[in-house]
Amino acid sequence: MTDATPHLVLFARYPTPGECKTRLIPAIGAEAAAGLHRRLAERTVKLLCASGAPVSIATTGGQLAAFEAWLGPQVNFEEQVEGGLTERLLAFLGRAPVIFFGADTPDLSAAHVHMAMEGLTTHEVVIGPATDGGYYLIGMRAPYPELLTDMPWSTDQVLPETLKRLDALGIVPLLLERLSDCDRPEDLTLWPDLADGRKTLVAQSVAE
Repeated sequence: MTDATPHLVLFARYPTPGECKTRLIPAIGAEAAAGLHRRLAERTVKLLCASGAPVSIATTGGQLAAFEAWLGPQVNFEEQVEGGLTERLLAFLGRAPVIFFGADTPDLSAAHVHMAMEGLTTHEVVIGPATDGGYYLIGMRAPYPELLTDMPWSTDQVLPETLKRLDALGIVPLLLERLSDCDRPEDLTLWPDLADGRKTLVAQSVAE
């Protein structure tokens, strides 16, 4: 067991139209897709900062100064390393206990962040399963690079493969509530206020 406060790492792309949320562009256009990503990232940063834990933003698609002007000086900004998702995650794994987040989960709440942090005091690994077969967060008390290497990223096999590997390691993870990510046009039906810029859902979620 450990009482160390986990390091929270959010992977975020700068909200340049045409370069983020590209799968949503055919449905809502490049400007709206970038705006949606911007609001989700801002919301997630607020949630993580409210936890009291150290927060780092792993950046891509923009200069560090641009990210600081966008998201504020209260977090640490570091450029993602070259390579695929495995390499980018492994670059932060040495900071364990660590929890990795994406900025794609509109229903992520302060309670989920708290449960993930608390979960690492009793479990080696904590996972927030996503309805698409992946996960919206994964936390590790100690480095387990085998959970991030040669993974079938961006498929519905990410979570099953992760659980299979944990079973082989003899590790029983803490599984949080299953949530949906907002990545595809059909996902927008779950949050009708999100694509047009209204922030009711965002403000409500941050206040939880």
